[in-house]
Amino acid sequence: MIVEPLTPVDAALPGPLLTELAALYASNREFQQLSGDFPDPDDIRPEQVAASLADEFADPGARALLARSAGRLVAVAVTIDAHPDPDDPDPWIGLLMVHAREHRSGYGRQLAEVIEDRFRTDGRTGLRLAALANNPRALAFWTALGYTEIDRRRDRERGRPCLVLRKDLTAAG
Repeated sequence: MIVEPLTPVDAALPGPLLTELAALYASNREFQQLSGDFPDPDDIRPEQVAASLADEFADPGARALLARSAGRLVAVAVTIDAHPDPDDPDPWIGLLMVHAREHRSGYGRQLAEVIEDRFRTDGRTGLRLAALANNPRALAFWTALGYTEIDRRRDRERGRPCLVLRKDLTAAG
C-alpha cells in the first residue's frame, strides 16, 4: 500500500481523482445512510465529494491521505491537528474510509497506523476520533485497534450521537 498526501493546494482536484473518491465514498452505502453526509447515498457525485473535502480543508490543520494498492484508490483519511475545543490537546481522525470491496483487507488498519506514527513522530501523546453511535462496525474496528471510549456527545456538524474514542500514543505496541 502506498500512502500519499492530498494537500489543500490540490483544491481543484483532477476529474479522475474526484471520480475515484466518489466511487470510494459511494461504495460505503451503509455508512452513508447512517451518517447522512450526502443527500442520496445511491448517487454520490464527484462535485459533492469535492465540496466535502473543501469543507474539511477549511480547517488550517486538516490533512488528507490517499492510500493506493496496485494503482487503485483503496482508502482515504482526513485528520486535524487540533480540535476547536482549546481544552482538547489531541489531534483527531475526522475520516478513515476504505473502499467496500477492500473491507477486511487490512488497509484501514495500515492507514490508521500511518496516521498514528505521524502524530507519534510529531510528539503527540494521543489521538481521538468520533464514531457514530449507530455504527457498530466502526466501533468494533476502532476498539480492535486500541481506541477506548472517553466521552459521548453529539457531533458539531449535524448533532448526531457519537462516541469519542482515544488512543494513547505513548503506550508500547
